[in-house]
Amino acid sequence: MLAKVKSSAIAGIDAYIIDVEVDISYGLPSFSIVGLAEVSVRESRERVRAAINNSGYSFPPDKVVVNLAPADVKKETTGLDLPLAMGILASLKTVPEQSLEGYLFTGELSLGGGVRPVKGVLPAALAARANRYKGIVIPHANRFEASMIQGIDIIPVRTLSEVVDFFMGFCSIDPVQNDTGEFLNRINEFEVDFSEVQGQSHAKRAIEVAAAGGHNIMMTGPPGSGKSMMAGRIPTILPNPEFDQAIEVVKIYSVAGIMKDGQPFPVGKPFRAPHHTISDAGMIGGGTRPEPGEVSLAHNGVLFLDELPEFKKNVLEVLRQPLEDGAITISRAGAKVSFPCDFMLVAAMNPCPCGFLDDPAGRCSCSGAQIQKYRSRLSGPLMDRIDIQVEVPRVSYAELSGKSGGAESSSRIRERVMTAVNVQKERFQGTGVSCNARMDTGSLKTFCSLDGQSESLLEKSVETLGLSARAYTRILKISRTIADLENQNKITSGHVAEAIQYRSLDRHIN
Repeated sequence: MLAKVKSSAIAGIDAYIIDVEVDISYGLPSFSIVGLAEVSVRESRERVRAAINNSGYSFPPDKVVVNLAPADVKKETTGLDLPLAMGILASLKTVPEQSLEGYLFTGELSLGGGVRPVKGVLPAALAARANRYKGIVIPHANRFEASMIQGIDIIPVRTLSEVVDFFMGFCSIDPVQNDTGEFLNRINEFEVDFSEVQGQSHAKRAIEVAAAGGHNIMMTGPPGSGKSMMAGRIPTILPNPEFDQAIEVVKIYSVAGIMKDGQPFPVGKPFRAPHHTISDAGMIGGGTRPEPGEVSLAHNGVLFLDELPEFKKNVLEVLRQPLEDGAITISRAGAKVSFPCDFMLVAAMNPCPCGFLDDPAGRCSCSGAQIQKYRSRLSGPLMDRIDIQVEVPRVSYAELSGKSGGAESSSRIRERVMTAVNVQKERFQGTGVSCNARMDTGSLKTFCSLDGQSESLLEKSVETLGLSARAYTRILKISRTIADLENQNKITSGHVAEAIQYRSLDRHIN
């Protein structure tokens, strides 16, 4: 009595198909699973046995052998519980095996027969559609994320007996359908706005440039100057994600198991703000079974690191590859996975350990050696990868009280950002470059040519500040973005001069 059921497992953020083959034969009662099943899969034997018995069916008192193919790939997911149970019931002829053809199954079983939510349902649905399956049977709690996928039936179930009744024809389950356009329209729904930030016009201009070109930015200023407040409002001025980008973000969140019930993907672009006590594995991902870290959870969005020098040095240094490549590869014994992490880094720090350097009230008590030691926690190679470095001074009373004029709203800033973004889309169409910050050497030569005056200004600045080659290219990219915000084809000396101003920390770090 042999039966086959289709399921899936996760590698990175993608799913691959697993053939669950169940054979029941006469012999001493036993239940074995072969095919490189990890601990969570081997433990499913007791869950499946109890779920079948408590759902009103009889677990066979025979020799049960389950093979998970391909047998040379490790499987570690509780989502195999449901397909294991359905394979056993199909082998016993409780459910016609023919009725299961064309469906993929995933879900964890409780001892009482309930179907619990699992990670990675969205990648599983994508794999099912790619392999031309009719539908996918998933836990009811995972229905919203899976419903983003069109062209395949999404069958949400609550219990094992409900699944059996559905394939026996005793009940009907309406496939989940959602209007993905409705969720995309909610992208611009935010509870915060830049109009709430008084003063700091220079810092807000730098943030606008960073958002327009996808540049990383560092804000330096005393406590209470508004660094965190402005960082939290950056998603309100970022361009809307394309549908494919939104799907990629949901895949990461689905694999990480942090999807919110009733919300298929986060409103707006992701915004992650890990605490400075985070480990390097928590930042870039890892574990025995590699899972995405904060850099991947911020993919297509913002990673905000407050109090940057307080992060462990090894945590900061592992950021260098993600910042440069937009992806991270994690290798483990028998496993090598890659996670996307194309994010905008937003960092904030105090100018000194106490935070009051150059304060008009003279409250700073730090020595020169203490200040140097504090700033030396940030390596030159890391700072080179931060395009914009801007100082955020203390806000005056007139600005706090609003007497200096109203602050500009996020929607107004976003209009200008979108103008620059659209220019870049047209410029880089078909090149594989997503934004100015991601320009390669060839693109720099093509799109960032300077006139004599601009070239002379940049040369003098490089020699005076001792800028690295990477900092030089950063200035060119920022200049290109500033020109795009003004909808100008040529980069002028004014654009270069403004870009140079955004390297304020180079004289301290180098």
